[in-house]
Amino acid sequence: MSILDRFFAEKAMANPLMPTYKSLPVSFTHGEGIYVWDQNDKQYLDALSGISVTNLGHNHPSVTQAIVEQASRILHTSNIYQIDHQRNLAALLCEISGMEQVFFSNSGAEANEAAIKIARLFGHQQGVDKPEIVVMENSFHGRTMATLSATGNRKVQAGFEPLVAGFIRAPFNDIDAVQSIAQNNRNVVAILVEPIQGEGGINIPTPGYLRALRKICDQNNWLLMLDEIQTGMCRSGKYFAFQHDAITPDVLSLAKALGNGIPIGACLASGKAANVFQPGNHGSTFGGNPFACYVAKAVVSVMKQDRIPENAASQGALLHQLLSEKLSNNKHVIDIRHQGLLVGITLDRPCAELVSIALKNGLLINVTAEKVIRLLPPLIINTSQTHKLVDQLVKSIQQFTGDLNHDH
Repeated sequence: MSILDRFFAEKAMANPLMPTYKSLPVSFTHGEGIYVWDQNDKQYLDALSGISVTNLGHNHPSVTQAIVEQASRILHTSNIYQIDHQRNLAALLCEISGMEQVFFSNSGAEANEAAIKIARLFGHQQGVDKPEIVVMENSFHGRTMATLSATGNRKVQAGFEPLVAGFIRAPFNDIDAVQSIAQNNRNVVAILVEPIQGEGGINIPTPGYLRALRKICDQNNWLLMLDEIQTGMCRSGKYFAFQHDAITPDVLSLAKALGNGIPIGACLASGKAANVFQPGNHGSTFGGNPFACYVAKAVVSVMKQDRIPENAASQGALLHQLLSEKLSNNKHVIDIRHQGLLVGITLDRPCAELVSIALKNGLLINVTAEKVIRLLPPLIINTSQTHKLVDQLVKSIQQFTGDLNHDH
């Protein structure tokens, strides 16, 4: 045993980490495609993708090659200097999104912070002294002070008061409520909304919801700001969920799958939100460094070449069909909904215990909003793997609900 191994063995009894996570008793050592293996070499089907991060799966050859290539050249310079990979990645993102400009950060929360700052700066430029942003109930936008203040989840906010002011709440998928705010508040300058609420329970709005919000923003000179940190990068069956409604936002925030595991976030602007930021208005030490941008370029290139949005759409439809068929007789399953490979299964009771049951069965899932099983498998999943995912999940749900008398 080396000196270093002996040191860690001696320290193993004491956990030096802040207890911010209730981590499951498993640690993964390697992955390949949609599978990961733990320290005992047990295989798991990853139906969570690190919460919609590894959309291209684990150890994708093109991503791994990009990591190795750029790591052997240069990791970081500074935004004081021009970064060619950054400009090239920005051009790729603008091409697939229809946006005009990009600011790079390190995370989704930082991308949303940039969006909030754009909205406030835009408001002041319009003569609004105290600009406000409409946000939705049950939303999730991050854990920094501004983004947790924007979030529509009291549990995230509790204990961190005073919250950042300047946010007005409306029910999700309620156009009338937003219209009422528009008629009664002259300080609103923007709407910040997830096209599909992820943490809130895979809540999918009525078709045309985003188009209606776009119209309200146009009528009132507001910015439409879409948080696509979870829904973006092909997860919904298109590059971005807003493309299902054939609109273009003024501001778009991305992160998670953009780097397939390498931390990177992006805030995109177009139309009246373009050129709001000027030198000195915003910045990031690590944001958009050569390493992260080169890897993200590889990720976007694979998504374009391998028709990843189309696979997400077709496998998402198959996954929904199979789950609907095999869970149709389970009285504890209330609803199954999906958009691409964003899948939510609502049970009639809290079901956090299901995560551990599925883990024992070799399946990684997540439960959000207490009663919703959230599935976010890698977008490279194929038909046989989708069938396997369903079989493992149905087995786990049957064990949890005690509904073992039906032959599914």
